[in-house]
Amino acid sequence: MTDPATVRHPADITPAWLTAALGTTITDVRHERVGTGQMAACYRLHLTGDDCPTTLVAKLPPPDVDLGPTAAGAYRNEVAFYAELAPTVAVRAPVCHHHALGDGGSSFTLLLEDMAPARQGDQVAGCSADRALDAVVALAGLHGPRWCDPTLAEVTTFVLPAPGDGDVLAGILATATGTFCDRYADRLAPADRQVLEAVPGLIAAWSTARTERFAPVHGDFRLDNLLFPDEGGDVGVVDWQTASLGLPARDLAYFLGTCLSVDDRRAHEDDLVAAYHAALVDHGVAGYRLGDCRNDYRFGLLQGPLIAVLGAAFSQRTDRGDDMFMAMVARSCAAIRDHGALGMVRN
Repeated sequence: MTDPATVRHPADITPAWLTAALGTTITDVRHERVGTGQMAACYRLHLTGDDCPTTLVAKLPPPDVDLGPTAAGAYRNEVAFYAELAPTVAVRAPVCHHHALGDGGSSFTLLLEDMAPARQGDQVAGCSADRALDAVVALAGLHGPRWCDPTLAEVTTFVLPAPGDGDVLAGILATATGTFCDRYADRLAPADRQVLEAVPGLIAAWSTARTERFAPVHGDFRLDNLLFPDEGGDVGVVDWQTASLGLPARDLAYFLGTCLSVDDRRAHEDDLVAAYHAALVDHGVAGYRLGDCRNDYRFGLLQGPLIAVLGAAFSQRTDRGDDMFMAMVARSCAAIRDHGALGMVRN
């Protein structure tokens, strides 16, 4: 059989399809839905066959939903990460057994290592400072190995933002912010709405600034996309649809600004930024001072409202999703006010 491309529905993942995809005989498969993804659906596959894993995770577009061009770009990003970047960084991403794009990028299929019994974090509940420490050390494993690596230009899917890209993003975000503020008007604190409404006017300059420091960035590095082992081991990182090149501290700021309660962030962020910086040094990053890292962290905090607002605009709406976006906005807007991040961009 020839190597298959993509499937749209888990029912299409048959033993014959898997035999072609994996290159080993699969005689039986059953699936169950797992995860809480907004732009894709994940299924645990239970396999019977010759010399095959007992389980894998299949990631597909949501069944019977067309999310349009934005989703196509996200799918291309994720496939490119597993195909080109994952083997070159030190972050614990699942092993990819099959990747394919179809229909001009609007369809994709991934067969990934099942990282159970590691447990997914909970974006709504937030996390402890100890778990945050594990996460930021893992994050340095993404950024450090290819910090300012000029050969990243060879990965054609990922490019540093150009000035015109910021203008396009600003227009999209302005529309999405209006929709977000109207949708959640009864749940938004006035101070948070004020921050949200200020961000689109700054995002063009912000998104194209500080390109002298770059690395692969996750773009949505938060608890729902992290898998924590029960007994030791590295934090697993999944959902690479927003992967790109950019200012590394944007990932750090986004995680600490959206995943810790406001009180916990205020109490622990200095130590956590220092731990991230120390882990970067361990990965060979030189010439990047802790003071510069702290400054980039403050500057990067706009990633929180940016991703929360766009995520709400371009995903299927659910009750949990509403709670998640509101938690992310409240936490990240507080961090932006605490650090004067809007003023850093204006100046």
